[in-house]
Amino acid sequence: MRSCARLLPSSILGQYNDVMNTRGLLKELEELGSEKVRRQNNKQGAHENQFGVKLGDIRRVAKKAKKSNPLALELWETGNIDARMLAILLMEPKKLSNQDLLELAGSIKFTRVSDWLDSYVLKDHPNKDEIREDWMNSPNPMVARSGWSLTYQKIGKSPDELDLKGILDRIENDLASSPPEVQWTMNVALAYIGIHSEKLRGQAIRIGESVGLYRDYPVSKGCTSPYAPVCIEEMVSRKQK
Repeated sequence: MRSCARLLPSSILGQYNDVMNTRGLLKELEELGSEKVRRQNNKQGAHENQFGVKLGDIRRVAKKAKKSNPLALELWETGNIDARMLAILLMEPKKLSNQDLLELAGSIKFTRVSDWLDSYVLKDHPNKDEIREDWMNSPNPMVARSGWSLTYQKIGKSPDELDLKGILDRIENDLASSPPEVQWTMNVALAYIGIHSEKLRGQAIRIGESVGLYRDYPVSKGCTSPYAPVCIEEMVSRKQK
């Protein structure tokens, strides 16, 4: 496994001497890796510092280890994709500062790791609203991706607390020109506005049609297209049944 330079300051890492535990977890991940999963990850933009562990196996390894930010951050420091995903499952979100989270998000290179950080750490952080508003404006695509992820989560849960029209106007202006990493979560926010706001539904659909993002995206049978107009219409139809 390749080593990598320190990504996080020592103030975050603190003192953690249980190196054998870290090494043991890395060894277990390496043994669970497969060439097939590595190839699949590579097709989705993963870098070579990975073992290729199935997501279910990463979750099973996490269940055997205790939650620990020091341990999680040592695993994170390796830069290894599988180790980072395991680290996310071992993190204690409430004990991480805004700056800690920013440094974590800013060091990510693979979107799946970013999405796990959003799902398992950021969404449970007490300052997620503050983070959300800050990160949407970040020049770092992975940080902005997470900011928009927190935004669509809030649209889904508390749409009345947001200026949905303002968010929609911003999406209309920026979606087509944003980096691919940001486009994905911004597009989800677009779809969520169309799903949860009857008043803005028509505008959301028109924006999706105008931009055309993911119009021809391959979709497996039984799955919903990420193309916003189709996604909106299908999800609204389900709600009305």
